[in-house]
Amino acid sequence: MKKSKRLWSILAVVIVGAALGVTGIVLASTGVVGRVQDASVSVTDTLPPPRTVTIAAVGDIMMGTDYPTPRLPPQDGALLFADAAPILRAADIAFGNLEGPITRSKGCTKKMGSGRSFAFRCPPRLARNLATAGFDVMSLANNHARDFGYAGMAETRRILDSLGIRYSSKQGEVAEFMIDSLKIGLIAFSTGSPPRSILNIEMCRKEVEELARRFDILIVSFHGGSEGTKALHTRDAFENLYGEPRGNVIEFAHTMIDAGADLVIGHGPHVPRGMEVYEGKLIAYSLGNFCTYRCMQLTGELGYAPLLVVEVDSIGNFLRGEIHSFRQFPPGGPTKDTTEAVFNLMWSLSVTDFETSAPSFSENLSFYPPADSDLSVEEIEAVRDSLDALSIVEPDTATPEVTESVDSFLTVIQEEQDTSDVSDEDLPHTTSSAQVPSTPEDADSVAVPEPDSANRFEGE
Repeated sequence: MKKSKRLWSILAVVIVGAALGVTGIVLASTGVVGRVQDASVSVTDTLPPPRTVTIAAVGDIMMGTDYPTPRLPPQDGALLFADAAPILRAADIAFGNLEGPITRSKGCTKKMGSGRSFAFRCPPRLARNLATAGFDVMSLANNHARDFGYAGMAETRRILDSLGIRYSSKQGEVAEFMIDSLKIGLIAFSTGSPPRSILNIEMCRKEVEELARRFDILIVSFHGGSEGTKALHTRDAFENLYGEPRGNVIEFAHTMIDAGADLVIGHGPHVPRGMEVYEGKLIAYSLGNFCTYRCMQLTGELGYAPLLVVEVDSIGNFLRGEIHSFRQFPPGGPTKDTTEAVFNLMWSLSVTDFETSAPSFSENLSFYPPADSDLSVEEIEAVRDSLDALSIVEPDTATPEVTESVDSFLTVIQEEQDTSDVSDEDLPHTTSSAQVPSTPEDADSVAVPEPDSANRFEGE
């Protein structure tokens, strides 16, 4: 079925349901919209309810660093995500890229002083902000994940585990979720040497192809592409940054979808990029910087902080999305932008860079699968004007609490950092002097054995 016909069906069904109170809207497991029953006809009890999944996604997160000198937010960052949290909490899955370790390790692996090398170390006491904001999963696959070596990465994992936040890194984890009987997975890739390097697309393809057989919906995250305001546009070409290979992100994303991925989320350029719909699946090529307190330049588009909300059907086909515009102003942290500059920028970049495969955008911050000539512009706009009034998620204003045991765990870790000279060797690789609070079995990321020393990060 053509994309436009699927779009028409989706939009028409939603409007008829809202207008008539019809409960017989059926979205079969194939992702194709079923028939709408007449209001006077009862719905067959055996018909399954519509199943969709909402994913909220943001780009780089570094809540502050105490290395090499303290650059930390007031109140331990308690207000950093205040504007964005209601949207993040309302989604089925909320994702971000954790741009650096949360650790007390003092074994920095970066050679500082060149002007092009930076290291971040977030104090453990700030970690609770991720949980209260509503984040469910973090990518740990990026060029700052190992700024403080293996011990820093291991402690980051323990802290995220204590908060019930899943993660995926180049070390082998796949984050797993079960939502309305749908098994959902997320795998993260980055640049550098294997494993999980976007520079080795064939190796990535094989892993995604295998995982796609295990999950109903598979999300791919990648950290790649050049950086800065000169990297706003997405090209089907290999990118480099200061001589460092950063991959061909279009080739990578298309290959991942061909291998079975259902949604591809990019980050790394520190600016937003455009989006496209490829084979019915959404690709967001960069979500820029979201919360980088005193860690990044925030001039111009470097301060644009999109919060993407995507709705997919039960087999991962893209249904519709929203771009919530946030901005970072020095010293940092996302604040709601009523000018909607981010939405307008990503709209423009998508249409310019991808033309016919770009999503179709609405004035009301929403976007949809591309349309073709089978539907007139007037027909599409009429349906979308009605659908725009229906938000994908209703903001959740209830603040979740961090349990006393988790709070104690984070406090103990922080006190150890504050009162001792902790080296990389001093940190235990698998345990902490603070007992990690137990979390539900389904809240753990699925880990695989660590790779050998030949598979360490390159340039990280």
